[in-house]
Amino acid sequence: MVGPLVGRNPGRVTTQGEILADLFGNSGYDVRAVSHAASRYARLADIAVTVARWRQSVDVLMIQCYGGPSFVVEDVATLLGRWHRRAVVLHLRGGAMPEFFARYPRWTRRVLARADAIVAPSSFLAEAVVPYGFRARVIPNVIDLAAYPFRVRERPAPRLFWMRSFHSIYNPRMALAVLARVRVVRPDATLVMGGQDNGMLAEVRADAERLGLADAVRFPGFLGPEAKRREGDAADVFLSTNHIDNTPVAVIEAAAMGLPVVSTRVGGVSHLIRDGDTGLLVPDGDDAAMAAAVLRILDEPGLAARLSRNGRAMAERSSWEQVRAQWDALFDELAPVWRGGRG
Repeated sequence: MVGPLVGRNPGRVTTQGEILADLFGNSGYDVRAVSHAASRYARLADIAVTVARWRQSVDVLMIQCYGGPSFVVEDVATLLGRWHRRAVVLHLRGGAMPEFFARYPRWTRRVLARADAIVAPSSFLAEAVVPYGFRARVIPNVIDLAAYPFRVRERPAPRLFWMRSFHSIYNPRMALAVLARVRVVRPDATLVMGGQDNGMLAEVRADAERLGLADAVRFPGFLGPEAKRREGDAADVFLSTNHIDNTPVAVIEAAAMGLPVVSTRVGGVSHLIRDGDTGLLVPDGDDAAMAAAVLRILDEPGLAARLSRNGRAMAERSSWEQVRAQWDALFDELAPVWRGGRG
C-alpha cells in the first residue's frame, strides 16, 4: 500500500489506504504500507527507497493517487512499479482530480498508462479517466459498519453535526451560516463542529462569536473513533458543506449511524447520494438552501426516518464483506502479471 498514510500519526485523519491495509492484513494478505511521513518530501524518499527494497517480496503495488502536488510521488511510485515488474493498481482519490487531469493531460496519460488496473471509489472519478483513453473499475470506499451504531431518526431534534478539517475546501463557515438561519425558526438548534485545524479554526470560532452563536456551537477538536461515534449518536442531522469532494467517507459514516445527511452538490457527491432518497443536496455555498433542507428534515413527517434508513442501506454497500469480494476478484485478474511478470 503506497501513498500518504499520514493518519498513522496522532491527531491526523485515517486515510482509506490505511484502513484497507489493515483490513487486508486482518484478512490474511501479507501487507506492507508506506509512508506515514508527514512531509511530502520525506514521504517521497521513504516510498522510493522502500519500494526498491521490497521489489522481490511484493506482488502488487496499490498506489493511492490524489493528484495535485502528490502526483509527483504517484509518478515516481508507478515508475518504480513498472521498472521492478510488479502489478500496479492506481487507486484514484480526491474530488479535484478531474480538474487536475484536464490541466496536465500529458502527465496524466503517462502515469495512468503504467497501471495494470485503475480503481475509483465512485463513478465520478471513473468517468474522469475516460477522456484520456482509460477505464476504471468502481470499488466503493470501505468502513467498518460494526463501529457505527445505527439509530433511526424518527423525531429529529435540531442537533446538527459537522465533521471535516477546518480548511477552506470544506467551507466550515457555511455550517455556521446554516445554524444562524435555522435558529431563526428553531432557537434551540445547536451545532457540533469536529475536526483537525488546518488553519481556519480561529476564524470559525470568531465567526461564531460575531454571529451570536458561541453558546450554540461546540468545537470538540479532532475526533477519534470513539468520539466520532459519541458525537454522531448524539446528533440528528449531518451537514457536509464542502466545495470539492469525491466520495466522502465522513458522509458514509454519518449515514451508517442513521444521520440524515444534507450536503452540497459538488464533485462525486451526487453519485453517492440520491437527492430526497438517501440524503438532501443543495447548491455549493448556498446556506439558505441548506438551512431550508434542515428545517424540512425537522418538520416533514417521515422524511428523517426515510433518509435515515435509506442512508444506512447506502452505507452498507461500503461494508468490508461486500468490498473485499470486489478486491479479491481484481487481484485474481492480476495474477498473470504478478505471477509471471509482464513478459
